[in-house]
Amino acid sequence: MPLPDNNTPWPPPSCSAALAEIAVDDAWYSGDRTRLAAVYRDQARREDGRRRLWGRDRTPAPGQADTRLHIPLPADIATTSADLLFAEPPVFTVDDTATQARLDEISEQAGIANTLLEAAEVSAALGGVYLAAAWDADVATHPLLTTVHPDCAVPEWRFGYLTAVTFWRELERNGTTVVRTLERHERGQILHGLYVGTPDNLGRAVPLTEHPETAAVVDSLGPTGAVETGIRALTASYVPNIRPNRQHRGSVLGRSDYQGGIRDLFDALDSTWSSWMRDLRLARARLIVPDGYLRSHGPGQGSSFDLDREIWQALAIPPTEAGAGITLAQFAIRVEEHQRTSDALVRQIVGSAGYSAASFGLGGDVAAVTATEVLARERRSMTTRRKKTRYTGPPLAHMLDVLLQLDRVLGFSTITPERPAVAFGSATPDDPVSAAQSLSLLAQAQAISTETKVRRVNPSWDGDAVLAEVQRIHAETGQAVPDPVPSFAA
Repeated sequence: MPLPDNNTPWPPPSCSAALAEIAVDDAWYSGDRTRLAAVYRDQARREDGRRRLWGRDRTPAPGQADTRLHIPLPADIATTSADLLFAEPPVFTVDDTATQARLDEISEQAGIANTLLEAAEVSAALGGVYLAAAWDADVATHPLLTTVHPDCAVPEWRFGYLTAVTFWRELERNGTTVVRTLERHERGQILHGLYVGTPDNLGRAVPLTEHPETAAVVDSLGPTGAVETGIRALTASYVPNIRPNRQHRGSVLGRSDYQGGIRDLFDALDSTWSSWMRDLRLARARLIVPDGYLRSHGPGQGSSFDLDREIWQALAIPPTEAGAGITLAQFAIRVEEHQRTSDALVRQIVGSAGYSAASFGLGGDVAAVTATEVLARERRSMTTRRKKTRYTGPPLAHMLDVLLQLDRVLGFSTITPERPAVAFGSATPDDPVSAAQSLSLLAQAQAISTETKVRRVNPSWDGDAVLAEVQRIHAETGQAVPDPVPSFAA
């Protein structure tokens, strides 16, 4: 299919519902109070009728500040999700030795582990993320793996599979004039377009040479006006955060960790902390003094009380009358009530999002624990992690295969492309004691070989290194015996 026609509404109306929901999640993820106030301007009340903190018209009076406080728990949830998936870099493996070496080289030079860590955080917050292949011989001598946020993409699906996707990016915005670039990924080709329009309309297509951001693409265009990839596979994929999408049943889009009533809980947490900070402001000690204690600064200049003055002249009023002396006013701070409410809300939020409270440091101060105990304390987080790895693995393996195919087609290498296997890193720190105990029990039960034990302890070793280590162990333990079957010369 070609790029969109001139004067096409943009973003397309078919994407409006998904984009509206992403905008709310993006506001929470960003922690920007201006964005939060903007997205809730027309949703001032929750479903229970109570007013939202960020839906209230809290325009401060001149000289005053907006006292609403935002707690960045949404960003913490997204970061925790990414850490569970990719804090330990994944391992990509193929059968061919030369292809494996090239894949390791691309992964290291392109920083794929870092790209995936960033993509996972965006995916947790916005419900999914797109991975796309790119290349530029002036930048790197290998294909690149890039990420595109879901609110800048128009996908096309067939039987739940991504068949094409159009990415867009704003290059300039000057008043009501918006310059956009479109990048449409189809099987075998990538189309580029440059449009000058308005915030809600794509406008007219102009030559790519009219903007420096797109002028460099012209040299890569083929006879059809598109960039020919030279491979059949689609050079983009969609990684859902987790499914199903509860807000839009039947949708192939993933759901955000914030979907549902969790957003109202975020608002309640911010309300709790804003109230707590208000108690602190009101509880500051204040002195109530008679008018006679104030020093006048002249007509129209007001008056003040000198806190450093040590001697005051007595007032000509009976000492028993109200206002005869200085009164200290200081209100109590409801620390315990606010603390309990805040902790309960945080636990409810992280639990509803699919995580254990221990993943957010809510388990209290504990002594050093083994990896098994960590898994027990964070079981819910580990379950959510396993779900997300199943959704992430296939599209990631597809993109790695695409990178290897492009690497050969573009002349960067002469390898034989192969779809890699993806092994996610451990979510818990390695515990040598637990690993040794497990291997010892398996050995006692005669349920594991020496080679398998060596591979478990050293997962990064190749076959030759493992075999050499097994031979050394057998020699040291006396298990190395000659072959009892004699050999006969031919």
